[in-house]
Amino acid sequence: MAEKNHQNEEKNKDNKMHKGGGMGTRGVTRPMAEMQMKGGDKKKDDNKDKEKKNKDKDSGGGMEMSMEKRMHMLHMHHKQTLWVYWLIVLLGAWMVLFPLTFNYTVGTVEPSGGRELWLSLSERIMVMRWSDIISGILLMIFGWRSLTPNRPIGLWICCFVGIWITFAPLVFWSPTAVGYLNSTMVGALVIALTILIPGMPNMITYMKMGSQVPPGWTYNPSSWPQRWIMIVLAFFGWVVSRYLGAFQLGYIDTAWDPFFGDGTLKALNSNMSHSFPVSDGAMGALAYTFEFLMGWMGSPTRWRTMPWMVTFFGILVIPLGLVHIFLVISQPVVVGEWCTFCLMAAAIMLPMIPLELDEVIAMGQHMVQAKRRGDNMWDVFWKGGKAFEMNKDERTTDLMEFPEKPAEVFKASVWGMSVPWTLAVCTLIGIAAMCAPAIFDVGIQKTSSDIFHLSGSLIIVVSVICMGEIVRRGRYLNILLGLALAIGPWFVDNSPTGLCITGLVAGLLVAGLSIPTGIIKEHYGLWDKYVK
Repeated sequence: MAEKNHQNEEKNKDNKMHKGGGMGTRGVTRPMAEMQMKGGDKKKDDNKDKEKKNKDKDSGGGMEMSMEKRMHMLHMHHKQTLWVYWLIVLLGAWMVLFPLTFNYTVGTVEPSGGRELWLSLSERIMVMRWSDIISGILLMIFGWRSLTPNRPIGLWICCFVGIWITFAPLVFWSPTAVGYLNSTMVGALVIALTILIPGMPNMITYMKMGSQVPPGWTYNPSSWPQRWIMIVLAFFGWVVSRYLGAFQLGYIDTAWDPFFGDGTLKALNSNMSHSFPVSDGAMGALAYTFEFLMGWMGSPTRWRTMPWMVTFFGILVIPLGLVHIFLVISQPVVVGEWCTFCLMAAAIMLPMIPLELDEVIAMGQHMVQAKRRGDNMWDVFWKGGKAFEMNKDERTTDLMEFPEKPAEVFKASVWGMSVPWTLAVCTLIGIAAMCAPAIFDVGIQKTSSDIFHLSGSLIIVVSVICMGEIVRRGRYLNILLGLALAIGPWFVDNSPTGLCITGLVAGLLVAGLSIPTGIIKEHYGLWDKYVK
């Protein structure tokens, strides 16, 4: 009995703290979470709101919130996240003091491979120092302004300052490793403090409640398990690319390669690599940083509430990811070398493309339906749109259950992807085609080798991407690639007969295996008619 009474007392204390906004509500950093915690008072508030004239009707189970209530919630949310804005001010002070504490003239380095830069060493030191100081001052000014609620412009300025801080060491080729490390870490932290931890600035003034699963879909492509796997992949991609960037920027003396000897060194110091105005390795690390951060942005309904963010995330992952992959694929043709860590970075990026495509399609479907309804497309794109139906995502396993149900969470992470045996075999054939020139002892810079390297790697890319059910039709590209592999080597002088026969068999197999659709497990609303 004594233990039961003690538990009841603790429960009553928790209820009081939640109602009073005390310790029980600390750590609630998003307006949506605050609304869920106050769910018990929702009916009272709704009854009061019905008496007010200024209403903002949301398609969220009949919830109606006046602008007055939204502003009240905005102020409450601001109080709970006040520490965020103070931390921005302190980070601004840190950036101002950093170049005065860690002198950019000590421990300077030059980029690898004798690369010519657009700035001299003294200029690089000067611009990095002033970039840090000016960025810090801006963070202090606008971070201070953000201490007052309802000032979203100041927060967005701080966010863009954070983005610039992460770019600066690449643009100016930071002469010291400590400067690069400080800028990339502080910049990412500022971005997180402005738009991730507290949520989108002032989103509570226009957010619209509603469905979690897109109409006609069997799963939610923006659920946390779906985003969790993207976040993990982006983190490992960042680790690999940062290593390559550290060598190109001159912070480490060599780049180790476990399989291709000095191939990594030659690839990173090649004319192709030097043709870029910034380190391509460090740029890859920056792209993965943004992908990692954007994976955390928004709620599980962001396909509907944040179309702009899903669009930019899709651009970062899909077209820019493909460019990154194709640059790596071209290395044996243009440079004449393979690079293990470059291949690893491309391999990490490849599955991210089909994993993100479904969220982009869901967002596009919502935009199409909103246009048919007559909504303002500009407002829908930047502020989200009202839902077309009410539903809850009852299928997805909560990410918090990962320690107890890791298999279920992982399955939810890859909904929308399936692995037909035909595409799996095509992927293996592509790998074999890439290795075939080495097996037949054909030089890497021979034309026949180029055909095998390019065809094999592109077959892998197409096969893996088309494991995403939403773009399964793209498998037909493998028919063309298979025919190129089957026919191309026969028209190359001095191509070994054994290699030509291997290409013929492999290419015809790929072309034939690319005809069947394979297994389709999910439904995609308006997009179902394109999944064939």
